[in-house]
Amino acid sequence: MANKSNNTENKDAGVVKSPVEETAVKPKTTTAAKTATAKSATAKPAAAKTATAKSSTAKTAAVKAEEVKPEETKTEEITETALPEEVKAQTEAEVKAEQTAAAIAPTESVQGVPAQTDDTVVSAKDSTTDQTVSAVNSDSAIFDRQGLNVDIDKERKKQKTLHILKTVFVYIFLTLCAVLAFLPFYWMIISSVKTEMEFRETTPTFFPHSFKWANYSSVLNQSSGSTGSFWQILINTLTVGLISTTIGVVVTIVTAYALARMKFKGKNMLFGIMMATMMIPGEMYTITNYLTVSNWHWNNSFTVLILPFLVSVYYIYLLRNNFMQIPNSLYQAAKVDGLSDMGYLLKVMVPLTAPTLISITLLKFIGTWNSYIWPRLVNAPNWQMITNWVTRGFVDRGGSLYNGYYSPSEPLSTLKMAAVCLVSLPLFILFIFCRKYIMHGVSKSGTKG
Repeated sequence: MANKSNNTENKDAGVVKSPVEETAVKPKTTTAAKTATAKSATAKPAAAKTATAKSSTAKTAAVKAEEVKPEETKTEEITETALPEEVKAQTEAEVKAEQTAAAIAPTESVQGVPAQTDDTVVSAKDSTTDQTVSAVNSDSAIFDRQGLNVDIDKERKKQKTLHILKTVFVYIFLTLCAVLAFLPFYWMIISSVKTEMEFRETTPTFFPHSFKWANYSSVLNQSSGSTGSFWQILINTLTVGLISTTIGVVVTIVTAYALARMKFKGKNMLFGIMMATMMIPGEMYTITNYLTVSNWHWNNSFTVLILPFLVSVYYIYLLRNNFMQIPNSLYQAAKVDGLSDMGYLLKVMVPLTAPTLISITLLKFIGTWNSYIWPRLVNAPNWQMITNWVTRGFVDRGGSLYNGYYSPSEPLSTLKMAAVCLVSLPLFILFIFCRKYIMHGVSKSGTKG
């Protein structure tokens, strides 16, 4: 194969040489062929790599060209030893490379890949340069990142400091608000156990010098035939509160159910009219209600304290929104099971809306407990509520507290503070144990879905 190729080359040159000259020329020819083959082998694999993304056939050709590289490298090492057998192997490798290149060219033309120009061929040197530039860019990115990390650390410390300062400011502000909100209650409590002389000092004291618990017993024991005792007024308040709350909750449940689930003509118009009444201040009803109950002779009775304020549109609106959150599929399932509307209301809807009902019950009772203007307007002192009893003048009857130092007709402020503490204590206890129901019921009723 080597002789044939050499003869072919000599014929192409137009010169006939002797075997000795052929032997002498072989290394030179081999070296030249090696150089040309190396260049073509360098360019062709690069061209094949460039065409890899365009065609799968070009990718296969590139793999074949890469497999030829070890052969060519081995040929270069063998050529340096100048052995005849190795020269033959080298020549065969060159022929294989030329055949492979010839096979690649038609494939590229078939696949429609345009011929590679000198501008599109990437040499090994250019590839090395690109790798060097990429490495430099990566190093500079690392340096930039390190510098950025330093800035980030500083920024994090700054943000942490600002967060701490903000948190401290918020807690200080909330603490001041809590102190200001609790200060009136604290003043009421400490004033109820002070002596009257200490309470009337020009310089107020924020802690009593001596505790006078007898103020509470004096308040509870004070009574008169026309005004009634504390226990009588307490019974009036509890009676009105329990009856008014019970009937009011029942009416609220039935009305809210009708507006939420039942279908009848004018339902939306009726609900709109009820909502419109909420825009009118309650004080505007006072005169008309007073004239009405006076004409019906309801004065000095529990009826006048219960009926006028039995229904609350706000509570109906609150419970209606809660009823509308219950899926209609439960109603249909209850109808399949044979439940009536009242049975569905009592067995399904009321248990599911228990938190809201508890909050309505508590708010209704607290509103009745705090009634002041209406009971004072329509009833005599012995039919009034406990808030009316607090505003009365409490005196040192019989001089049991201060041995006659104060006149029996002179009201004592410490006794009034003790009466206010007694009236406020039940509400405080009620709110402490039931506050989660109040918050849950009011917050949940404002959402739907």
